[in-house]
Amino acid sequence: MERINYIDGGVCAAKGFRASGVHCGIRKNRTKRDLALIVSDRKAAAAAVYTQNLVKGAPLLVTKNHIADGFAQAVICNSGNANTCNANGIEIAEQMSDLVAMHTGIDAADVVVASTGVIGQPLEIEPIASGMPALTAGLAYDNSCDAAEAIMTTDTIAKSVSVEFELNGVLCRMGGIAKGSGMIHPNMATMLVFVTTDTAIAPCMLQKALSEDIKTSFNMVSIDGDTSTNDMVTVLANGMAGNDEITSEGQAFDVFCAALHAVTAKLCRLIAGDGEGATKLLTCKVTGGKTPEAAKISAKSVICSSLLKAAMFGADANWGRVLCALGYSGADLDVNKVDVSFASAKGEIPVCRNGAGIEFSEEKAKEILLEKEIDILVGLNDGEFCAEAWGCDLTYDYVKINGDYRT
Repeated sequence: MERINYIDGGVCAAKGFRASGVHCGIRKNRTKRDLALIVSDRKAAAAAVYTQNLVKGAPLLVTKNHIADGFAQAVICNSGNANTCNANGIEIAEQMSDLVAMHTGIDAADVVVASTGVIGQPLEIEPIASGMPALTAGLAYDNSCDAAEAIMTTDTIAKSVSVEFELNGVLCRMGGIAKGSGMIHPNMATMLVFVTTDTAIAPCMLQKALSEDIKTSFNMVSIDGDTSTNDMVTVLANGMAGNDEITSEGQAFDVFCAALHAVTAKLCRLIAGDGEGATKLLTCKVTGGKTPEAAKISAKSVICSSLLKAAMFGADANWGRVLCALGYSGADLDVNKVDVSFASAKGEIPVCRNGAGIEFSEEKAKEILLEKEIDILVGLNDGEFCAEAWGCDLTYDYVKINGDYRT
């Protein structure tokens, strides 16, 4: 497998991609950007995955129609308003595409549209229209950071990652930005994620890579158990690296998939660690699963447990909550074989063997669990399959943030 290196640049790391982000007036706070634009110098292969929630934001429906031919050239996204459950939502999303076309010359049918924020609140087109001149004027090949900031809602940090890798001696790059802090419990993808790459790859293979990747990346993240109405992940691949186009499975496709996962897995950790009110990133690492599904279901169940998340907030090594979550997960496992340990930068401490508690130092356990990043290590001891899931602790601030989210 070719080496994959992390680099700077975000969605502008790949050749031929410019980005911009401005405050146009959707959000009341003038210090917060609320409109983002990503543009490729030429039309790109496009792939996307969308929420399985029956209530879907209008932008998802428009985007799905726009990229039905497998291609796109731009992404426009606003924050502060989800444009969901609005009678004129489709019309507004199409108008956003038209504005991109008007200001860039790109065909409106080649625009990915996304929105995030409050559900059920009418979205006016006027602020977006007034912000377009500044948004397009700000487009630059080194401006991923402004776009990453503009898609944030309750996020406390902008989320960006990029990598470079070789395909048959040709240097390729890939980068992504994401937003996601609350209402995170994906059922296909999660939140909003935009990935760009200069790799030449056929649309069908790009879709295949993305659809497979989310099974072990975004679908393994949970903040609060709520699957959003606006979840969407898109990938644009403009081919400007100059590699031979990937049209089938093989070594080049495998390297591309590995690079994609390097980007998405890093974004998963950033999203989970920035959960609303969170103080800790939780990673559940499951080994010894009888099947891949048993490992994945087990890891996701543990990371979704509100009781475990609360225990991690309090640095309480209440390992019984891990066993409880495994027991109701529905995974094919033998609870009498399960081992559990907690680990962090302060060390590792076993707390359960063969489904039963063992003696351990509560003081040492608390020292380990007071760290910002906690690993929950689960050994199913029933096979060879592994899985990881990401989440965060459940804090007082989560309730506070969501108690007055609209106001």
